[in-house]
Amino acid sequence: MNGSSVHKTATKEFRNQWIDFIYQLQDDICKALEVVDGKAKFSADEWQRAEGKGGGGLTKVIQNGNTFEKGGVNTSVVYGHVTSQMMKVLNIDNNKRPSSWFAAGISSVIHPQNPFVPTVHFNYRMFELYDIDGMLIDRWFGGGTDLTPFYLFEDDAHHFHFTLKNACDKSDAALYPLFKKECDDYFVNTHRDNERRGIGGIFYDHKRADEHQDIHLLQGLAINCGYAFMDAYIPIVEKRKNTVFIQQHKHWQEIRRGRYVEFNLIHDRGTIFGLKSGGRTESILMSLPATVRFEYNYQPQPGSEEDKLWQVCLHPREWL
Repeated sequence: MNGSSVHKTATKEFRNQWIDFIYQLQDDICKALEVVDGKAKFSADEWQRAEGKGGGGLTKVIQNGNTFEKGGVNTSVVYGHVTSQMMKVLNIDNNKRPSSWFAAGISSVIHPQNPFVPTVHFNYRMFELYDIDGMLIDRWFGGGTDLTPFYLFEDDAHHFHFTLKNACDKSDAALYPLFKKECDDYFVNTHRDNERRGIGGIFYDHKRADEHQDIHLLQGLAINCGYAFMDAYIPIVEKRKNTVFIQQHKHWQEIRRGRYVEFNLIHDRGTIFGLKSGGRTESILMSLPATVRFEYNYQPQPGSEEDKLWQVCLHPREWL
């Protein structure tokens, strides 16, 4: 076997390991969330990209449950030819002369019924570029997990960040502070005076292997952080899901969901890339909540519980 064949075989094996991981994580998370909900089950929708575009995915959606109003856990394994539009959107170096691409990832957004239970989002993905001979010329990883509460419970915020820090530390103790800041700086509605979407978490993108972090470390980072989602989020859900709430609380939840929608449609790179690369619209927009509210110039009452959350969105904090 020549060097080119060895290289292609190693690339294929690593790619398959990643695909196995995202499908297994999807299955494990859906089962765990069904237990928490106690009523609703995830429906599965397997799809293929339109003719001429490679790959597809598996969209799993839960709706109208005891605990979860709407949520999804999606996997996608897609590939195709590199287009000029993709080069621009992903800022790909043309000097590498990429011919084709491959991307596989898992993403989830969970919107709860109870306003005292936070919305949560996570995404872990791998992207590869190949030359005209099918040789790998670039590979990067991205991902993150972040929390969007509607009411601020500092012990929940601490638990969420502490769990993600422990997951990052398994790969490198220097990563959590970097990823925490990147998360605070990314999930921002810049058109609303830099208002954050929530209380953050971790976020990273375009992580490539180097002399300090090889592909196995980056893969392990995603696996550890992906599985940490359940430890970070489910205890909070269990603690808050039976809290009594009134219409005032639901009203505020829907106002904040409006901000969530604004970020996803205006700023989120994953949403923009998915739509511009011919992705499946229904799966991409699965992230949007079922009920939402937009009111002109809405301001929470100063000093209220709603305002406490809003102030944290305006001024990110260190939770550990």
